[in-house]
Amino acid sequence: MNISYNWLKQYINIDLPAEETGKILTSIGLEVGGVEKVQTVKGGLEGLVIGEVLTCDKHENSDHLHVTTVNIGSGEPLQVVCGAPNVAAGQKVVFATIGTVLYAGEESFTIKRSKIRGVESFGMICAEDEIGIGTSHAGIIVLPENTPVGMPLKDYYGIEDDYLIEVDITPNRIDAASHFGVARDLAAYFSFRNPEIKLNKPAVHKFNVQNTNLSIPVSVEAPEACPRYSAVTITNVKVTESPKWLKDKLQIIGLRPINNIVDITNYVLHEMGQPLHAFDADKIEGKKVRVRTLPENTSFISLEGTERKLSADDLMICDAEKPMCIGGVFGGLDSGVTENTTNVFLESAYFNPVSIRKTARRHGLNTDASFRFERGCDPANTIYVLKRCALLIQEVAGGEISSEIVDVYPQEVKPFEVEISLQKINSLIGKTIGRDNIETILTALEMKIVRKDENGYLLHVPSYRVDVQRDVDVIEDILRIYGYNNVEIGEKLSSTLSYNSKPDSHRLQNMIAEQLTAQGFNEIMNNSLTKGGYYEELTSFPAENSVKILNALSSDLNVMRQTLLFGGLESIAYNINRKNADLKLYEFGNCYQYHAENKKEDETLAAYNEEFHLGIWLTGQKHVPSWAVAEAKTSVYELKAYVENILARVGVNRSKLSLVEFEDDLLSEAIAIQTQSGRKLAIYGIVGPKIRKKADIEQEVFYADLYWENILKEIKRHHIQFADIPKFPEVKRDLALLLDKNISFADIEKTAFETERKLLKKVSLFDVYEGKNLEAGKKSYAVSFIIQDETKTLTDNQTDAIMKKLLSNFEQKLGAKLR
Repeated sequence: MNISYNWLKQYINIDLPAEETGKILTSIGLEVGGVEKVQTVKGGLEGLVIGEVLTCDKHENSDHLHVTTVNIGSGEPLQVVCGAPNVAAGQKVVFATIGTVLYAGEESFTIKRSKIRGVESFGMICAEDEIGIGTSHAGIIVLPENTPVGMPLKDYYGIEDDYLIEVDITPNRIDAASHFGVARDLAAYFSFRNPEIKLNKPAVHKFNVQNTNLSIPVSVEAPEACPRYSAVTITNVKVTESPKWLKDKLQIIGLRPINNIVDITNYVLHEMGQPLHAFDADKIEGKKVRVRTLPENTSFISLEGTERKLSADDLMICDAEKPMCIGGVFGGLDSGVTENTTNVFLESAYFNPVSIRKTARRHGLNTDASFRFERGCDPANTIYVLKRCALLIQEVAGGEISSEIVDVYPQEVKPFEVEISLQKINSLIGKTIGRDNIETILTALEMKIVRKDENGYLLHVPSYRVDVQRDVDVIEDILRIYGYNNVEIGEKLSSTLSYNSKPDSHRLQNMIAEQLTAQGFNEIMNNSLTKGGYYEELTSFPAENSVKILNALSSDLNVMRQTLLFGGLESIAYNINRKNADLKLYEFGNCYQYHAENKKEDETLAAYNEEFHLGIWLTGQKHVPSWAVAEAKTSVYELKAYVENILARVGVNRSKLSLVEFEDDLLSEAIAIQTQSGRKLAIYGIVGPKIRKKADIEQEVFYADLYWENILKEIKRHHIQFADIPKFPEVKRDLALLLDKNISFADIEKTAFETERKLLKKVSLFDVYEGKNLEAGKKSYAVSFIIQDETKTLTDNQTDAIMKKLLSNFEQKLGAKLR
């Protein structure tokens, strides 16, 4: 949210540098993202001066250009070529000197010495759109004759420097989503630091009903969605362009002025945080307003001309015949204020936050009004803001207040009642704060002390503080105003040490993260919310198993992820589009699934499943090619090594694992690593082309999914044992085996260890051959075997016997032949 510092100072008498104020706001919980020096006109009209056209002659080489001389109050008159049709001698004009930067939206250009059709030009005579004070380009600006020559244009237009403070409002602090709300927090901060700095709330005592010529009754037929509705009418207004002060206020915070009536409602919204809506009273059929819901699929054309189908739960502001506005969200096409409006019906209401949030999400609308209503406005503030807005409308548009204030408020929203003890305040803060300071802060925060005794206080918290409903909330408020940095850090730390023999997931995560980072990986963190479209037509992760988000922000964030894969692919695509195609990424995160068959009436979460996973992605080149290292693409075998290293690092016994082919519709080729009982520990393989196409990735991507919770279960009984290096030598023997193509190395390895469990230490594949001189459907594996007895030296006879037994089992179980 943008806060104008000059505007802010209308409500609090501070004169600190803007940067210092920004630091104070951050310290009290209103985090400031940045402070930027700005002007109401971009560039502040720097370099522009008032000039006088002394001569104006036709250009010899053009039928529309003029050669002029301009006096700018210093030095010799300047020769300038001008193409405006209305330029003439004797005019006072806006002149841009050489070096002046002019802005057109986000673009800019610098005035330079130039030659136009053979004639030199030393500046530029400007139109209003060229300097950012209007939109006309019909001709140059002609100023009054008495305008002083040489006067800086910023002084002529009264351009002031301002500072834009970007405040990042958290969802619970909607009370600070306005200039007055921010000023109110600052006043609380200074309440016991500098009591002379006080809050200044605009007065509304001059509000006066001048007649009752236009009374429009209001009926609220959906009080649960609209607990309070206030309104008043103003007649004989004149809708025109807003005055300069009003346009400047809105433009400085990034709003586009529309007309004086609409601009005042926007001004008050950003001043006080209460949205208002101005209706053309003459367009209200039957001169009656009904706040109600309409039948399902009722058509409504909103302000921008879009036809919308309403839900039966959408709250609508209607006249006697038709809907005029989506309550608290968006106006209608034919009910708003136009240049022909003379009578205004002004609305100030409090709507149910849940109702507004659902309606806004349902229609994909996010407006300044819905942003505030759906987080909770102040139900006690509607009348004050209504009076404030009506007075300002009279100031800029004239007119008379022509009705009593209508206030439909059947059930008053009471202040939150909170009881708080001094002992708990001091315990949670970690410091004893004097009662005087506590009471000063509570009063500054407008929390009424209803009762106090030696133990604590009974408070009434104002209704605009929707986030303060418990004693701990009040303590947090006291602490943020008192100052976190004012709580000293003690010299002693009290702690309790405990021993836990179970695998420490967090420690292991850090260990593996450090290992992967040391190997050149980058950690990524993706949103748990993702696009439901990813899971359409998948069988491995069906769409019906997705955990769907109610009232999702968008279709790109409408389900919770079932797999880490798609988030990583989005990160890869983002990097590839920025010429960073060689990537090694990893992510720890939860995955979520919904299984309707597990649903139980007495157990809400029975149908939902949450699992922790580690995802690894490889793509592009294995390393940067150089004179010393040839270009080499990464491969699934490299990924396999990383996965096996992780399992070995956490203590998984590899001899108890098996590798099996795995099929799903995410990976075109994949291997699953599982325990003897069939529990999956990891899956790795090549991402399928259809999946890559969804992410707009052309190059190959290799992906591994490690089931972290299953890995922790597997290493639960893992014990580290130390042993001496064997004194007796190992024996290495090789076999060249002719096998069917469908036999994998994993089959050979498994058969080998089943054959010789004690002395066989390692089996490795060092060559694969397929081609000439082999039978059809056959391949050759060259396999190495390491045999060792740690108690004695093996004899040739013992080794030969083991190799003979191995070959026999390969022949019987795998159909292998010795080449």
